Amino acid sequence: LFPYSGKGAMMDNRFATALVIACVLSLISTIYMAASIGTDFWYEYHTLSPAENVSEAGRSIWDEFVSEEADEKTYTDALFRCNGTVGLWRRCITVPKNSYWYSSPETGMTTNCISFSLSDQFMEKYIEPGNHNSGTDLNRTYLWRLQFLLPFVSLGLMCFGALIGLCACACRSLYPAIATGVLHFLAGLCTLGLVGCYVAGIELLHKKLPLPDDVRGEFGWSFCLACVSAPLQFMAAALFIWAARTNRKEFTLLKAYRVA
Repeated sequence: LFPYSGKGAMMDNRFATALVIACVLSLISTIYMAASIGTDFWYEYHTLSPAENVSEAGRSIWDEFVSEEADEKTYTDALFRCNGTVGLWRRCITVPKNSYWYSSPETGMTTNCISFSLSDQFMEKYIEPGNHNSGTDLNRTYLWRLQFLLPFVSLGLMCFGALIGLCACACRSLYPAIATGVLHFLAGLCTLGLVGCYVAGIELLHKKLPLPDDVRGEFGWSFCLACVSAPLQFMAAALFIWAARTNRKEFTLLKAYRVA
């Protein structure tokens, strides 16, 4: 039995290495996901001359942007004109530090943000943004709601999977790691769904409100973090499931060998 025991010890090391790598990937994907949720650079607008645009309308752009009655068209127009950025929770514009009508704009610029309220996250989107009488755009409405809910579902699944992993360590068994792998796989699907919903929502919005000629839009680094998080979750899931299933198979073969 000694040669096989040595081989078994080598396999145990292999499984342990796979689990360590899976845990590292899971931790990195969790950090990336949390960072992407908490930052405001999912989509960025770049305007050629934001200071001039703001000075033309004075203080009214900022007042309309932060108003509780600001509709989708109002704050989107401000994002176009003022180097805006949009996150899952906040929208931001870049304005001169002094933009009052009675003084010339300063060269210094500052970024001001306003948070989406919970009601904003579940608010209906209209076929014609800003026109409440145009009817509900169901596609954009549900895409917006999903892009708000899916990242939290993804984080919750990974946290629950980590809890199961800790229980597996306490029980000194690799088999519960299958459940951890399945939960990470589901979390990856949620993250992938989030990315798809966000891209589709942006494309549909820009069909309704086309970008002006002097404005360029692009996905930001917060969006990229979510894109990277999804494959990391899938890789962690594959390693967890492989280590648990293969270890159980080897244990069964070893047990049968010893009985024989």
